[in-house]
Amino acid sequence: MAYVCEICGKRKVFGRSQKHRRGVAGKRWRKRAQSTSRVFKPNLQNVTLELDGNIDKFRVCSKCLKAIKKFGKVKGIRASLVQDLRG
Repeated sequence: MAYVCEICGKRKVFGRSQKHRRGVAGKRWRKRAQSTSRVFKPNLQNVTLELDGNIDKFRVCSKCLKAIKKFGKVKGIRASLVQDLRG
């Protein structure tokens, strides 16, 4: 299963992490801080939700889960999710 929020579609993103090092003054270009690849992952939680009378399990990011707990719904819910559950 893909590492994706089933409501908002948030997924893992690739970026770079860099060691903190002082500037490169004094002709030290070979010793500059090196950047390495890393992955930023969403905080996914397994949640049981009821949508249109159907009870299903979803993998939801913490931001969507917070909106569900506060408002009872998610503002930007994908239409494809609702159609998949109905059909």
